[in-house]
Amino acid sequence: MNKTDDKRKFMTSSGIEVKSCYTQGDLEAFGFDPDRDLGYPGQYPYTRGIDPEMYRNNPWVMGQYAGFGTAEAANERFKFILSQGATGFSLALDLPTQLGYDSDHPLSQGEVGKIGVAIDSLKDMEMIFDGIRLDRVKHIRTTANAIGPVALAMFIALCEKQEADPGQTQIIIQNDVLKEFVARGTQIFPPRPSLEFAVDAIEYSAKRFPNWQPLMVSGYHYRDAGANAVQEVAFTFANAIAYIELALKRGVAIDDIAPMIRVHFGAHMDLFEEVAKLRASRRMWAEMMNNYGAKKAESLLFRHHSGTIGGTLVAQQPLLNIARVTIEALSAILGGSQSLRTSSYDEAYAIPTEEAEMIAIRTQQVIAYESGITRTVDPLAGSYYVETLTNEIETRVKKYLKKIDEMGGAVAAIENGFIEREIADHSYQSQMEIQNGSRVVVGLNRFTSREEVKIRTFKVKASTEKKQIQSLKRLRKERDNRAVRERLGDLRKAAGEKTNLVEPILAAVKAYATVQEICDVIREVAGEYRSMPGAV
Repeated sequence: MNKTDDKRKFMTSSGIEVKSCYTQGDLEAFGFDPDRDLGYPGQYPYTRGIDPEMYRNNPWVMGQYAGFGTAEAANERFKFILSQGATGFSLALDLPTQLGYDSDHPLSQGEVGKIGVAIDSLKDMEMIFDGIRLDRVKHIRTTANAIGPVALAMFIALCEKQEADPGQTQIIIQNDVLKEFVARGTQIFPPRPSLEFAVDAIEYSAKRFPNWQPLMVSGYHYRDAGANAVQEVAFTFANAIAYIELALKRGVAIDDIAPMIRVHFGAHMDLFEEVAKLRASRRMWAEMMNNYGAKKAESLLFRHHSGTIGGTLVAQQPLLNIARVTIEALSAILGGSQSLRTSSYDEAYAIPTEEAEMIAIRTQQVIAYESGITRTVDPLAGSYYVETLTNEIETRVKKYLKKIDEMGGAVAAIENGFIEREIADHSYQSQMEIQNGSRVVVGLNRFTSREEVKIRTFKVKASTEKKQIQSLKRLRKERDNRAVRERLGDLRKAAGEKTNLVEPILAAVKAYATVQEICDVIREVAGEYRSMPGAV
């Protein structure tokens, strides 16, 4: 076919048109200056990475997302993950825990231990980490969002129990409650009180645990909900701005705030766009922190964790998911991620089996130790295509941020439904493309097989809920209930006075107050969120 006869349009997942060939002229169209816009690894604007040697000295932190059933079951799985060479992990919480309900609450029925581990109190945390010292694991993350400060308090209390050095580990609390109102739905309190509660954890940690990260602003869930790469970055940065500006109003310095923030992005299938997304994000983050007046070099560093997108995995011909995860993992590493979680090939069915979890870990290890990818920093730098994509993504993200700022910021954009509508529109468009075949998903809409798939899946034991409730009843009987009432009374007083709640929550946690007991006190004062029917 003659080149001039090809009228087809090629687009990235964000709708950026892709030319057949890129040249220096494409960069000149952006006014691209390699010294200003690219620089060297480990130097401003950090487009090429935040470390001058990147993976040459040490690979990225390899961690898995796990946790299910009771504390004892989760403990076994985490020990298995660490035994396979993982250097960190993410603690998955069941829905009742994320929503601030105890395992015996009527709304918890049928959900206890299903999509994560059930945590009713500090007692469960003690069992989860039995034989796993906090200061022996590089990164420990958790998806606590609406209950972020409660999770922070539990880790502080556990550190004290283990006599672990908090300076020797990095506890990362997701604590990004704003995205819950759009992408996941595990919010408890209304948006503005939720924002205040999340910033309590930042303010408290800045004074006492500066090496911990009490905020992991998460675009991953926006992406998994249907956002494109540009939207993922824009909405994540908008949320980050909201947390930062409230912390600044409380008197926390930008040089204390910035190093405690980590960003969680998804790694999707459009490999070059994903690489460009991360490079653009580093550059924009450095510029943003510079504009806030940051003086320390570490404040300008865009620290991020990547996770391969579970929503790209399909049930048809599930072993193909191993290839998908590998491509997504490559995009994260070529883009310079500091840590990575790889999905298991059976996630389209259920919680991963140990075998699938092991393959996910081994996938990272093969990339790290066999591919040669760690030998040089930012190997795609200078590619006309990648640099053009990086510039285009930055331009489009900044347009979104300007629009959100004009609305009054992230909270306003959540309350008026803007962010949710944008994601819903793109999600619908993507689904239509899969259904009409214009977006190929191998095994699903092309190269399909009628052969019945037989796969061994993981099942949470039917006795899990009963066992967890029995454990909770035993806790309530054995603890000092008078001390619990006193600590909850102190928390109620602090919530009414609108002071930082981490210290009274920590006291309640140490007395073995339950997650729901703590959240119920805050519900009394802050109210409970009720979505508006038809708002979007």
